[in-house]
Amino acid sequence: MSDKSLAERVEQWMVGQMPIIQMHGGTSVVREADEETGEVVVELGGTCSGCGISNVTAENIRRDLIMDFDEVSEVHVKVPSTGDQGASTVEGGRGGDLQYETESAGHF
Repeated sequence: MSDKSLAERVEQWMVGQMPIIQMHGGTSVVREADEETGEVVVELGGTCSGCGISNVTAENIRRDLIMDFDEVSEVHVKVPSTGDQGASTVEGGRGGDLQYETESAGHF
């Protein structure tokens, strides 16, 4: 078992496995990673908002996180349909104070 938290490991995984998000102007942030329940919440922003294939990206993230992390049992990926996204990013498109709507963006 790693000394890093589940959230840190998922963030690191996102940097390595999902560089396409940043390459296309998108951002992502891990909002929750509960080691006890196995639930992970990832939020996509930037150009992911309104992107026609963000549902495919979200499904790939869901599937791959569950496959790559034994302790992850449920993954929720939130994609804003409109609104402001955080401007600050760090490596791999991480960061920002992304804001998602409470209503589904129609993808999930």
